Amino acid sequence: MEKIFESEYRFLSILWEHEPINSPDLVKLCNNQLGWKKSTTYTVIKKLIDKKIVKSENTIVSALVTKEEVDRWEGEELLQRTSKGNIPNFLASFLKDRKLSKSEVERIRQIIDGVEGEK
Repeated sequence: MEKIFESEYRFLSILWEHEPINSPDLVKLCNNQLGWKKSTTYTVIKKLIDKKIVKSENTIVSALVTKEEVDRWEGEELLQRTSKGNIPNFLASFLKDRKLSKSEVERIRQIIDGVEGEK
């Protein structure tokens, strides 16, 4: 997947919430929520079509990828960029100087236990 810029992600967040949606309605939403002009919205749609992230057929726009897929890809890219894929080092760096609640710690343990059980 190609890099998704912050403005594209904000656009996708609107699209995921309302898809499938006709492009004039999407233009209105982007104007209301992002302050974008019609031309900006259509430019972003075109860029995301070129990246094979969205499609537009008969003025109906929809995503070709889910929010979860994009978030997973972005998370993996961050992990690689900051810690060369080393999850323990990433977590140690990320959690340093943070105070977690008991419920947050428990949720992290559940996630680790779930992943550990899948292998």
